[in-house]
Amino acid sequence: MDVQKRIVTVLSATQVIGSLGVGAGLTIGALLVKDITGSTGWAGLATVTQVIGAATVTVPLAKLAARTGRRPALATGWSLGCLGAFVCIRAAIADSLPLVLLGLALFGVSTATSLQARFAAADRAMPESVGRSLALVVWAGTIGAVIGPNLVEPGATVAHRLGIPPLAGPMVFSMAGFAIAAIMTLALLRPDPLEESLGRIVERPSMRSALPHIRGPVALAIYAIATAHAIMVGVMALTPVHMQDHGSALRIIGITISLHIAGMFAFSPVMGWVSDKIGPMPTILAAQVVLVAAVALAGTSGHSEPRIMAGLGLLGLGWSASVIAGAALVAKTVHGPARLLLQGITDLTMHLAGAAGGLLAGLIVAGYGYGVLNAAAGVLTVPLIVAIVAATQRAKVHEPAR
Repeated sequence: MDVQKRIVTVLSATQVIGSLGVGAGLTIGALLVKDITGSTGWAGLATVTQVIGAATVTVPLAKLAARTGRRPALATGWSLGCLGAFVCIRAAIADSLPLVLLGLALFGVSTATSLQARFAAADRAMPESVGRSLALVVWAGTIGAVIGPNLVEPGATVAHRLGIPPLAGPMVFSMAGFAIAAIMTLALLRPDPLEESLGRIVERPSMRSALPHIRGPVALAIYAIATAHAIMVGVMALTPVHMQDHGSALRIIGITISLHIAGMFAFSPVMGWVSDKIGPMPTILAAQVVLVAAVALAGTSGHSEPRIMAGLGLLGLGWSASVIAGAALVAKTVHGPARLLLQGITDLTMHLAGAAGGLLAGLIVAGYGYGVLNAAAGVLTVPLIVAIVAATQRAKVHEPAR
């Protein structure tokens, strides 16, 4: 088997196993916190803690990859996620809030690891196939995103047999998934993608060497990923509340979110192919148009369930195109050890933007309504659209005459 195909196959397989663990644990985190504290008000800490955990390790994992290779870095990330799931189980047994928050922070490392796996797929890819390689690994995470949340009930059965609290059961699946992903990475991700693409890296990368690259196309790529994630998290998080307030049944709300998740992941190979075919920058620009259409539909949906379903589906597609094309643009533009740190900075920015989007969305909806939230989300795309159009015009001006 071709080395690049083997690398993408192994990363995709570990992504399937690891994403099952992510999906199972993400569903149960808020419920664990609520059960321990006895208060719904504290439940939001679960998501915030996981985001903080993911954001904290993105750059250190990238540095570790630059020094030792992708295989040790990814295996370390999955192992820390496994430890986090175990700590959550112990916290449920001990009924301890500090312990469950520590566990959820470590659990969040699995999300960061899953994201960095997509960059590993591009390490050795040819320039014309970077987008497709990234997208295939992202697509593999669809399985966990769909199946993982449905492991709550089987988890309760497992918990009963193990004699642990019912809500700790899904974390058993998470712990197993992360452990298997770590072992698969160590055993099968050979040769290491970075050893193949960059050789043995002896230079210790530093922020000082990476920061000067955050300009031009790289800056646009990071902004595209961050804003798409902020828009997606903010709108998606408040859509169920908006639909419930307008009388939608829980079944319809569930279908809407499922369509949104399908938009995010199911079409990622298509987005990778488009990025390779027409270029990352035009793909990012097209993604902004899709995002604007999405928030326009959702924000003006009112009582219309088909309209908000269409809006949320487009929201997922816009997110997918922005994130995949943005990651491909970073991978294509920067080379050497600095690229790894920039990939970590990209994911760090993405996590922080998502956290800010989620927190601000609640305040905006509480004060001004769901329509204003979508309008504000649409405004975030304007600077990027203007910058890409301006850059394209400048490139045309400087094109040599034929």
